Amino acid sequence: MTTPISPNTQAILLLTAPLIIGKASASSDPLTPGEYKALARHLRSIHRQPADLVTADMDSVLRDCTGLVDSARLQRLLGRGFLLSQALERWGARAIWVISRADPGYPRRLKTRLREDAPAVLYGCGDPHNLEQGGLAVVGSRKVTDTLIDYTTALGRLAAEAGRTVVSGGARGVDQAAMGGALSAGGRVCGVVADSLEQHSMTRAQRDPLLEGRLTLVSPYDPSASFNVGHAMQRNKLIYALADVALVVNADLGKGGTWAGAVEQLEKHRFVPLFVRSAGESSAGLDGLQAKGASPWPAPLDVAALEQVFRESSGYTASRGQDSIRAVAEAAAPYATQDSDAMEPYAVPAEPASQGARELLQQGVRAAFSRLLREPLQAAEIAAALEVSLPQTQVWLTWLVDEGVLHHERTSAHYVLRTPVSVAGSSPETR
Repeated sequence: MTTPISPNTQAILLLTAPLIIGKASASSDPLTPGEYKALARHLRSIHRQPADLVTADMDSVLRDCTGLVDSARLQRLLGRGFLLSQALERWGARAIWVISRADPGYPRRLKTRLREDAPAVLYGCGDPHNLEQGGLAVVGSRKVTDTLIDYTTALGRLAAEAGRTVVSGGARGVDQAAMGGALSAGGRVCGVVADSLEQHSMTRAQRDPLLEGRLTLVSPYDPSASFNVGHAMQRNKLIYALADVALVVNADLGKGGTWAGAVEQLEKHRFVPLFVRSAGESSAGLDGLQAKGASPWPAPLDVAALEQVFRESSGYTASRGQDSIRAVAEAAAPYATQDSDAMEPYAVPAEPASQGARELLQQGVRAAFSRLLREPLQAAEIAAALEVSLPQTQVWLTWLVDEGVLHHERTSAHYVLRTPVSVAGSSPETR
C-alpha cells in the first residue's frame, strides 16, 4: 500500500531525500539541510511553495530560483518521481509514514523550538500523536554497567506509572533501558533513531507496542540509512525538543554524542531543564555537565515525587522567555499564522489556550517589544528580529498600538515605543 502524501511533502522528498531502496545507495545528490533551508526561504519570499515545483508551472518557478541552486540539479531531483513511488510503496508495506514540515501533522514542538532547523522530513512508525505529548528525555552512554541499566530501567517504569512519555534515542545501553522499562510498565515511548528505522520497526520486541500505539519511532533520516556518527549527533536536539524535562544518566567527559548533545542543550538551545544523575556511581562527565549548568537529579522514588519535578520545571520556558526575544515565537506558536514551508495556516489548536498561557504570551510580547524598539523599526524588521511570520507580527503591532504601548509613524512606517511596557493590559488578538 502506498502512503498518501501531500504535494508539498512530495516535492520536499524529491528535493531532500536520498530515496534508498533496499540496499541501493543514495541517489542524485539531494539538497543538504542548509541548501533546502535557503530554497524554502526564497520560495516564501516569492510567495511560492515546494508543491509549485511539481506542477505545470515548474519551469517558471525554477527560473525564479536561478542562482540559488543549480537548475539542472533541481530538475534531476524533481525527475525522480518513479523512484519516489517505489520508496513510498516500500515504506507503506512496512507501516512507515512520512510527513514534512509543510504538513499540519508535523510535530509542533520541533517546528516551534527548532524553527527553520527542524528536519524538512520526518519518517516514523507508530502513533505520531505521541510526539506531541512531551515527557522525560533520558539519554546516556551505550556502554554502561549493569547497575546503571537497572537504575535506568526502573526510571522508565516510574515515568510510565506517572503517565509520562519517555523520549530517548533507541541506542543500546541507557536509551534502550529507559525505553524498555517504560514499555514493560505499559507506558508510552518515543524513540528518535539515527539509522535503520525500517529495521527497528520490524523488530519482534517492538512490534506489539507499535501496534498498540504505545511506541513511536521517528527519524529525520531515510528508513534504510545506515549508522552515521554525524546523524547520531544531530538527532540529539530532536530528543530534547520533544521533551519537557531531560536527564543524562551517564556521559563521557568532553567526548561522545551524549556529552555533545547535552552541552548543545545547555549552552545553545535550552529547550528544557537538564538534570544529571545524582545517585550511585560517580561520573566525570556528569560532573562536567553540572559545572556547565546542569542540575542534580532529585532522584524521585514515587509518582508524586516525579510529578513534583515536572511541576517545578514547568516554569523553565516562562522564566527563560523573560530574557529571550526568540522565546516569544515559541510561546505564540499555537497562534502563528503561517507555516515555515507552506503558504497555508497552521492547524487550529485542539483546545484554546488557558488564561495563564495567554497572560504569559502577553508578558513575553510586551517584554520583547520593549527591548527591541530602542530605535524605530518597520514591521518587517521586527518580524525578522523575532523570527516570527510577518502576519503574526502585524497582529501584535496592532494590539500594542491600540493599547497605547507603541506609536505607528504613518509616513515612515516605523513603530516606536511610546510608554514603559507593563505586564498588565488587554490581551492580543491571536488568530
